[in-house]
Amino acid sequence: MGSPSACPHRACIPWQGLLLTASLLTFWNLPTSAQTNIEVVPFNVAEGKEVILLVSNVSRNLYGYNWYKGERVHANYRIIGYVTQENAPGPAHSGRETIHRNGSLLIQNVSLSDPGIYTLHVISEDLVTEEVTRQFYVFYESVPGSSPDLSAGTAVSIMIGVLAGMALI
Repeated sequence: MGSPSACPHRACIPWQGLLLTASLLTFWNLPTSAQTNIEVVPFNVAEGKEVILLVSNVSRNLYGYNWYKGERVHANYRIIGYVTQENAPGPAHSGRETIHRNGSLLIQNVSLSDPGIYTLHVISEDLVTEEVTRQFYVFYESVPGSSPDLSAGTAVSIMIGVLAGMALI
């Protein structure tokens, strides 16, 4: 006796084939949505300058944003949030960060403790969340014509060496 899913005529399609076809058509017709993106400008920032983490391709049905220092979405690492035109500083807020309506984060007067990973937590009106991480680096930029700071011990050692050298001449 034949399988109940098999058709006695070759022209018939078994129910498994119909199920597979329906599944594939369902997946092929899913709406595509752009994923939230962050561009860091500049990626390597000089100490004392500013950096902006520019957000693009955000969902239109947005409820709010939260920025975190590091890879974890945790209340202790929250820098600042934005919910329906209201800023809410978090425990990691230093006063140098500003969040814009589009979610972009501006950090002014960047310090050597600022580089690393930053996480944007996007919350839509239907409470679907998305997390995007980016990082940037900070470098020390010396002022032209200035010399690096010397410790008192190093300065004294140099002076003793110079005086000893002059005594030999």
